[in-house]
Amino acid sequence: MLTPKRIKYRKWQRGNLKGAAQRGNYVAFGEYGLLSLETGWLSAQQIEAGRVAISHLIPPTGKFWIRVFPHKPITAKPAETRMGTGKGEPEYYAAEIKKGAILYEIDGVTEDIAKKVFNSVAHKMPFTVKMVKRIH
Repeated sequence: MLTPKRIKYRKWQRGNLKGAAQRGNYVAFGEYGLLSLETGWLSAQQIEAGRVAISHLIPPTGKFWIRVFPHKPITAKPAETRMGTGKGEPEYYAAEIKKGAILYEIDGVTEDIAKKVFNSVAHKMPFTVKMVKRIH
């Protein structure tokens, strides 16, 4: 799974996810992309599940790119713990996804194969996504 090599702070605040994506909001590398229609956190496990789904379904002629990386540490406190005693320990890392961000890209495949692949990946995402074509 993806984790940062090093981070400046071990525990982050949650922040807010208002607005649309300002960067990473167009298909840059491949011919087809998977666009996020909602905001949310995408965990490293979910990114990896999408990667595995793509690599299983894409033919050898195809190539794919992962456009997101989980930089944000998400903390959690143990179950049945009393209030207080500080912030919990980092449980996993997540990518902050804004509406309109491209998550994955594919090239070297036909449109119907890309639809099939992205449909499989969409089932593994915690928010709604759709396939988009590159604008030439």
